[in-house]
Amino acid sequence: MASKNASKSKRAKPPRPRRSGKTGLPAGSLVYLGERKTEHAAITLIEYSPDELKETRFESLADCHSCAPLLPKVWLNVHGLHEPEVMAEIGRRFKLHPLVLEDILNTDQRPKVDDYGDYLFLVARFFDHDEANLTVTSEQVSFVIGHDFVLTFQERPTGRFDPVREWLRADKGRIRSLGCDYLAYALLDLVVDRYFTVLEQVGERSEDLEDALMAKPDAALLQTLHQLKRETLTLRRAIWPLREVINTLVRNEGRFFAPETQLYLRDIYDHTVHLIESLEAIRDLIAGMLDIYLSSISNRVNQEVRTLTVFAIIFMPATLISGIFGMNFKAMPLLDAGNGFLIAIGLMIGVASTLGLIFWRRRWIG
Repeated sequence: MASKNASKSKRAKPPRPRRSGKTGLPAGSLVYLGERKTEHAAITLIEYSPDELKETRFESLADCHSCAPLLPKVWLNVHGLHEPEVMAEIGRRFKLHPLVLEDILNTDQRPKVDDYGDYLFLVARFFDHDEANLTVTSEQVSFVIGHDFVLTFQERPTGRFDPVREWLRADKGRIRSLGCDYLAYALLDLVVDRYFTVLEQVGERSEDLEDALMAKPDAALLQTLHQLKRETLTLRRAIWPLREVINTLVRNEGRFFAPETQLYLRDIYDHTVHLIESLEAIRDLIAGMLDIYLSSISNRVNQEVRTLTVFAIIFMPATLISGIFGMNFKAMPLLDAGNGFLIAIGLMIGVASTLGLIFWRRRWIG
């Protein structure tokens, strides 16, 4: 397991969005900051009412110009944010502020919510656990929530919102009969539920790592431990602000979320609190594992030093005796005795054996 973790910890780091690419540009400039994760931008429009649903997929920007939604509720989803002209057209159609479009294209945003009067702009993050590389990856998902529309923007097609699409198509539950605020709640609920899955996987990795550390700590496990620590820090930077985002939506006083939908938002808020508690427990476990590793290494070093010290002490009397009998004196006891050499050797062995027995009984050697 140690070698496997070591090889995974040496993976190449993914490129990070560089804000320096916008240096000197005016506010609201449409410049994509992020890693391109899909070849072409894809736009899907779902219009629905309690009795009807229409789904349209646009293959090009030109197809969007002639489209005019006919049903009262609209959900527009965009995969791929690297084409600023697409974002500009959507901003024109839905009268979005340039700063909203700028934040959507900047994929390094922290979770937040902004009120623009006619709509809410919300940023969250989707997390995934890569089983092959044992890493946690994330991508930004942006929401624009109006009274009769919801816009979602994703970096790539992940299929995370497919359950909501199926509910709309099959008319399951109350999603068609309620307003777009309930649709926004359903999408946010999927985002939050994904955190539970990722945290469970990270928690299992932490427990496996703890068992490995207790068995045999080594440098490879320390690298994996630091990798886990970084991943939990990334999760923490997303979950804590998300709790404040949900809390702001709950306290929205009915401007965009009806009182009935706010009850569901409170449930999401409770989930975020649970997520934070679970995440902090994992972070405490990782901090404890670091202490275990350092204590184990220190204890192993102490045992090795003690063993070396014991052997040095055992042979020290022999060095002393040989040094005494090696002094250049004419009158010295046993110096002229015929069995003086054997007496000296026997004395050395006797003292060493006595010390060895004492250290063995004290369990300093074994």
